Amino acid sequence: MIGNYIVGGLVLLYFLVTLYQCRGLRLHTRDIAYGSLACALTLLLSYFPKIPLPTGSVIDLALLPLMLLALLYDYRVAIVSGFACGLLVIFTVPGWAPIHWAQIPVEHLLCMTALGYAGVFGNQSRLRVLCGVVLATALKLTGHVISGVLFFSQNAWEGWGPWGYSLGYNCSSIIPEGVIVALIVMALPLPMMAKAIHGGNRP
Repeated sequence: MIGNYIVGGLVLLYFLVTLYQCRGLRLHTRDIAYGSLACALTLLLSYFPKIPLPTGSVIDLALLPLMLLALLYDYRVAIVSGFACGLLVIFTVPGWAPIHWAQIPVEHLLCMTALGYAGVFGNQSRLRVLCGVVLATALKLTGHVISGVLFFSQNAWEGWGPWGYSLGYNCSSIIPEGVIVALIVMALPLPMMAKAIHGGNRP
């Protein structure tokens, strides 16, 4: 019980920090357009065939659009778009039903908004890009691990326990996804692409 309160406090702290990161953000038409496009691509990629893993998890690249939005445009817009996308997933995934109401903020809102942190260090160097992708991936992984412990511990493999099961299940997919996305974005000319997307100064 105490552990659940600690986890709840950490999740709350994450959202308070994220809210602080988005302070002063005013969404313009272009922000909404790019955010909507990133959400649409995220949902579209979630329907593409995925790579199954022996752990029962899968590898996909649905995290790429929001990370690119964060790196190329504005990480705050990506965070807000991730929040909207997390809500849309609830209504668009066939047969989705939460085990507990807290699954929504932990598994969906935290994990999707976390992708926006990919751009928190900027895109001026490959090191900054790598640090951003690692941070976003780590936050997403943390959210899924917590969700696995709290809501899916009944699926734990024999002898593993809730934490061992959740770590093994989620690390097997999210870490390779993060590596693939890091390789993709680090191979792109991000500053040049960002300049083209902004078309000068952001309104």
